[in-house]
Amino acid sequence: MQITGGIRFLPIFGRSGSGKSSAARELATHLPECKVVELTRSAIASEAALLEELRAVDGYRNQSQLIIAVIDQFEERVAEKTALPSQFVERLSLLDRGELRQRPVLFIWLTTSREFQADLAAATSRNERILLARDFELTGPQRSNWAEIVEETFAFHNRNQPLADFEVLTSDVEEISDKSPTIGAAIEAVAEKLASYTTKLHDISRYQVVMLWPVTDGLRITRVAGFTSARDGYKLDWNAFYRELNEDDRQSLPLSELNRARLYFDVRLVPIAAADLHPLCKDLDKEVVDPSRSYLDRFEKSHFISIVGEKWDPSTFSPLRERESERAKNAREWYEGVTTKPTQLGARIALCLRALGFDAHSEREIRTPNSKVRADVLVQRPGSQQDSVIIELKAFSTENTRPSSIKDAIRVTLKRHAQLAGFLARQ
Repeated sequence: MQITGGIRFLPIFGRSGSGKSSAARELATHLPECKVVELTRSAIASEAALLEELRAVDGYRNQSQLIIAVIDQFEERVAEKTALPSQFVERLSLLDRGELRQRPVLFIWLTTSREFQADLAAATSRNERILLARDFELTGPQRSNWAEIVEETFAFHNRNQPLADFEVLTSDVEEISDKSPTIGAAIEAVAEKLASYTTKLHDISRYQVVMLWPVTDGLRITRVAGFTSARDGYKLDWNAFYRELNEDDRQSLPLSELNRARLYFDVRLVPIAAADLHPLCKDLDKEVVDPSRSYLDRFEKSHFISIVGEKWDPSTFSPLRERESERAKNAREWYEGVTTKPTQLGARIALCLRALGFDAHSEREIRTPNSKVRADVLVQRPGSQQDSVIIELKAFSTENTRPSSIKDAIRVTLKRHAQLAGFLARQ
């Protein structure tokens, strides 16, 4: 077309929702040398209007090498089919020999009717040169990719918030995709499921669950934080957890109920530097100690305290980083010896929280008519919407802070609290 100029015509068939319109509008993104315009009904009915719209695309300077003119399912916009489409195609044949003989213009007509596509192709009989293909069909992306596309599209338009935050899991999207004739129909079905999102989660739990995971180096910081939306207060990232599950897990675990527990209890997974705990947690056999104020001040500046104290500010968020020092080295050596003493470590953390003004106690049992859990530390926040914080201490050894171990620890916590809320029956 760039060599010979002139017009080409391509009627495209695709099922409703296959992505014809989206694909046509995206052509200019992938072909920067072209410009795309969607023609109005006036341009289809009038040669003068058509030429005016094409000239408006080009302007006077920086003319594109190719214009792609799109007619989007025109036959569906009128009450009954008329001779107008065939008249339009015949007019293209005349323009190809006249006004547009030197100007490369590709006309694309999108339709959901094979019969109409055949009629459009037949209308080029007086100038078959302009017809690119008689039976071109756009099928859209592979069905195996639909679920991923739907989830990415939703996140893109909703500040990266995943569908799982609205109780629509990847397995739900995959099931919908398997049953839908086109990706457009799948998106519509997912939207209907979202519209019915009116569960008891709107009556938010009075409990917040914080999994506190001590870390000793940059690798462990990255591994733990990788399961969270760190800037959003280390909220547990369902997609990160889901990606770590193996196929057996995905088939056997009650994922919908675990996800509901994540949302209901506002579950957080918070890493804390062992160096921030070490000075406060020496001599764990002593039940009563007087923590140093300077060490408490450092502890108070941790991400963990800002979350428990409801003072989290994403605008001032600074990622937890490894800092090589004698202090960090001593903390690593200390931590390896206390992972076998989670009860004593929890009691000392509760003592330090009390020293900072929190109503905190270790080894507290929470009961509901459905189940019970034991909090390593329970913090009461009177007047808050979530007036109790259940802190689960994940005192795993450094070697055992692996993605698979983190995934298993999260699974156990979610299952335990899904039972507490009654989403799962006790086994």
